[in-house]
Amino acid sequence: MWDNPLALIHERLTIMDSRTYCEPTLHRAGGGGGRRSAEGTMTKVDEAKGRVDKALDRLEKLVDTRLQVETQRADELAAKLDQLERQHEELKKVAGDVEAKLERAMAYIKSLLAQEKS
Repeated sequence: MWDNPLALIHERLTIMDSRTYCEPTLHRAGGGGGRRSAEGTMTKVDEAKGRVDKALDRLEKLVDTRLQVETQRADELAAKLDQLERQHEELKKVAGDVEAKLERAMAYIKSLLAQEKS
């Protein structure tokens, strides 16, 4: 449906980031009662966005690697299929030759049996 789903995710996160309202002050996680400035909040948002970007980059690399592996596997399977199709055609030809020889042999045996009866 999408050419690059990871780009779509990144775009959605960017849109969410620009629409998200952050309180200018936040309580510290340690419960010390101190406050962070709006600048500290933006730094946290930037850090989070950076982590998401890094994760997306790693995911893209993994997808690319997997795609290369699967493409190589598909090429190998296609080559094997071509080989098997050629072998199948050769075996059909051999089977046709054997069938023709058997029919001639049966016809010859029938003619010998017919001569013996007469």
